[in-house]
Order: sequence, then C-alpha cells, then structure tokens
Amino acid sequence: MKTIRVGKLKLGGTGAPLFVIAGPCVIENETLTLRTAETLVGICTDLGLPFIFKASFDKANRTAGDSFRGPGLKRGLTTLAKVKRTFDVPVLTDVHDIAQCRPVAEVCDVLQIPAFLCRQTDLIQAAARTQRCVNIKKGQFLAPTDAQHAVAKVEAAGNHNIMLTERGTTFGYGNLVVDMRALAIMRELGYPVVFDATHSVQMPGAGGYTGGDRRMVPVLARAAIAAGCDGVFLETHPNPAKAKSDAANQVPLSQVRNLLTKLRDIHVVAA
Repeated sequence: MKTIRVGKLKLGGTGAPLFVIAGPCVIENETLTLRTAETLVGICTDLGLPFIFKASFDKANRTAGDSFRGPGLKRGLTTLAKVKRTFDVPVLTDVHDIAQCRPVAEVCDVLQIPAFLCRQTDLIQAAARTQRCVNIKKGQFLAPTDAQHAVAKVEAAGNHNIMLTERGTTFGYGNLVVDMRALAIMRELGYPVVFDATHSVQMPGAGGYTGGDRRMVPVLARAAIAAGCDGVFLETHPNPAKAKSDAANQVPLSQVRNLLTKLRDIHVVAA
C-alpha cells in the first residue's frame, strides 16, 4: 500500500490510522462552514485521526435544475481558504470541468472527481497535472475492477498521489447497494481507499430530489472499516433537516464524535 501526501499529512500504508474526510455537502455560508470545521477539527484531534475538511462550492449534479448549488468558485474558494488558514488543515472540494482545476489547486489539497465524472479523461488528467492529490469517486455504474483505468489516467499525467472512494452501486431505480468486496478489490491497486458512508445511503431521484436513509450510515461505515478501508468520508451538518443539499443523508454534527470513536476502534482491530 502506497503512502500518499495531503498537505502535511501522510496517509495510507501499513499501520496507519484511519483518516477522515468530513464537512457539509455544500458551502451554505461562511459562518456555518467555519463552525462545522472547528467542531470536526476538535473531534479528530481528540481521537488522533488525520482530518481533511470537505465542502463543495458548486453542486453541479443536483437532481433538479432549480436546486441550491452553492456560492460558486470564487466565493467558495475564499471560504475554503479561510478554513485552511484558520485551522491549519487540508481541504478537499469537487471539480466539474477542466477550467476549475488550476484555481482550485491554488487553495485545495485534494481535487475530487465526482462519481458521475469518473470516466472523463480530460478532467481527470487536468486535475492530475496540478500535482495535488486526486480523489476519484467510483461511479455508481462502475465495477471496482474498472477503477484501474481512472488510476492509470492520473498516473499517465505524472501524478501518483491518488485516493479511490467507494460510494455505492446503482441497484435498480432509486436505490444503491454497497458491495464490501469493492474496497478490497480497489485496494489491490495500491492506493488508499475511502468509504463514503453518506452518499452510499442515497436514494437518487426520488420525486425530483435525492432522498436517503441516514440511519444506515453507521451500519455501513462500521462494515467498511471492518473490511479494511483506509479512510472514511462523511457529510455532516449541524441541522441536517435544514441542509440545502443532501438533507436526508448527512450525519448530525452532534453524532460525529460517537461514530468516529467507534470507527477508530474497529480500524485498530481490523488493521
């Protein structure tokens, strides 16, 4: 297993602690973003877990065209830069087109390729050429063995700072399932593998919006950590019922400490 660098962090490798990628689905405003980041930094510091803050400046793949998308590139990066500067933690955000990669890389430590775009060669290689870490989210339509092709595209651009994220597989209409074998299969590619516990409980396209069942987040997260993944991805919000994106799936911020404590302990046993 390769060790990768994200900001000051070294992630992956034998005996490495579980790392955490967490934050709100989308940047709703600067105050909420900073407050959420402060809480998560405190939790992960207390638990001894390497932490990467995540939030999106633009949710370009919302189900309905009139859904809230976020503050946009310029304002969103300003907020993410403030999180990074205030709390001295690496930050991650999505990129949706080639033009976003360079400005995002000036602020963020990880460029994330959304699941729906994991076969977009030009986008992947533009992200890779920034030499920032690239987190590829495996598409809901993709076999885990096919993640090798996305990895090869990043490597071909001269970048070996890669993470792969499992986020469930389409199961008929409006539902996802998680095949835990996918975590082991993707780890065979030699890079750290992350389990996205909140997007994996989505129920896509339910009446014009994406539904879900956050009750299943701890269930799937415990199973994934026991199966041997290297990191966990969680979207969290102080009041998910009022979240402007993925309200049905985000973990209440008040529950994150208890969940991460359990996942940390399972990871120690499973390692």
